[in-house]
Amino acid sequence: MIASFKLGNKSFKADLSKPLDISIPLRHGEQNVSAWYVNPPRIEPHREGDFVGSVDQGASINFNDIYFNPHAHGTHTECLGHITEQRHSVNQTVDQYFFQARLITIAPEKVGDDLVISRKQLQKNLSGEVSEALVIRTLPNTRDKVSRQYSHTNPPYFTEEAIIFLVNQGIMHLLVDLPSIDKEKDEGELLGHRAFWGLGQKLRPGATITEFIYVSHKIKDGSYLLELQMAPFENDASPSRPVLYQIF
Repeated sequence: MIASFKLGNKSFKADLSKPLDISIPLRHGEQNVSAWYVNPPRIEPHREGDFVGSVDQGASINFNDIYFNPHAHGTHTECLGHITEQRHSVNQTVDQYFFQARLITIAPEKVGDDLVISRKQLQKNLSGEVSEALVIRTLPNTRDKVSRQYSHTNPPYFTEEAIIFLVNQGIMHLLVDLPSIDKEKDEGELLGHRAFWGLGQKLRPGATITEFIYVSHKIKDGSYLLELQMAPFENDASPSRPVLYQIF
């Protein structure tokens, strides 16, 4: 299905019959992607008295309880409330779900014991027109990203200068295939998050960060229509399903 869109002053068409899902599904157990030292997610039959909510255990229905952490267990979208004392809900923050997006691929640079995405790399990859949403795929881009255990591994992260550059470019929605835009163990500084949402400067309450995406190598760098689907959780973060569509 071909649909016409006008976002801001840009008009284009997109083929909605060919969605490119860049989310990681939530699964039970240790094969689910994980970070931040929490136990694996659990999806299990509800139990109450003699009732077990599983057809193969005699119930008439499957009736599961799900235990997970949105920040640690899969693709999620977070808002300003992730790092502020005042409560902000991502469900109240996002009231538009389609954006023109740019997909770029970056190999993080080695700096000491770390791998980082720098301002210089972003400047090189974002020459020309910049979209409201930016999707970043990091290299190497192996399939094990959908089940990797990131705790205590010091994953790649963005420098504070890199995030400030993106803010100055007008990026409102940043999507990355990492557990965080900040260093895993940074003593709570969260320099990238603070810069992206403008703490200490001008707050950007409408901005979002989506982490733990997976962009197949079959999806080429370039411009897309992004549909940012989210579960309606009243929380600072919610499980999400970003989908790209080719535009022309």
